[in-house]
Amino acid sequence: MNQPDRYVQFVLPEGERKVNYKADTKLKDAGTFSFRSEDHTMGNLLRMQLHSDKAMVFAGYRIPHPLEPVMVVKVQTNGTKSPEEAMVHALQDLASEFGYMLNEFDREVMNAQQNPMHNL
Repeated sequence: MNQPDRYVQFVLPEGERKVNYKADTKLKDAGTFSFRSEDHTMGNLLRMQLHSDKAMVFAGYRIPHPLEPVMVVKVQTNGTKSPEEAMVHALQDLASEFGYMLNEFDREVMNAQQNPMHNL
């Protein structure tokens, strides 16, 4: 079968980096990030978070081939911050939002365990 082993989608090969960055040589304040072992779920979240940044001119992602676990994100800023800074801020903001959601979920699970009849 042509399908790769399932673990390939989650485990990075030895010595391989999760993220690579290449500055664009034709556009100012632009570059391309390649993320290993990521898919449309992370791509869409990251794209939308980048769009919320006022310094962002363009942010888009693509999955070059469905059998390759690589997500490519293209970014261009207006020059007030570099593409690398914009990406770091977007990832930090997403991590903060995920932390908040996890805390809220844990709180609700604890409430449900303490008051089992309240949830009926």
